[in-house]
Amino acid sequence: QVQLVESGGGLVQAGGSLRLSCAASGRTFSSYAMGWFRQAPGKEREFVAVINWSGDSTYYADSVKGRFTISRDNAKNTVYLQVNSLKPEDTAVYYCAAAGTGSWRRTRSSEYAYWGQGTQVTVSS
Repeated sequence: QVQLVESGGGLVQAGGSLRLSCAASGRTFSSYAMGWFRQAPGKEREFVAVINWSGDSTYYADSVKGRFTISRDNAKNTVYLQVNSLKPEDTAVYYCAAAGTGSWRRTRSSEYAYWGQGTQVTVSS
């Protein structure tokens, strides 16, 4: 069982940056691939980024590639999402999620077993 708590969201102007954090409970955090998703009002939840168990492999959605960076600190049971060069279309609730055994590069929300409650990111133009 893994419990996830996101933080770091807020209101920022276009072009600004934020660092989102996701703190996990449980001693098996390092065995999970960790992903970030986002959901804008009236839209489906979409994949943003994923990182493997050790943190040396990452994968991004095309819409955020080059602007967002996912990382993790297994000693702190925390995964991060650095979001730079923000655009109004990045406005959404951002969720972190933990995936269990199998391939680490998962982009579908159905492939993740545990979810946080989300943190709101609002980008003004």
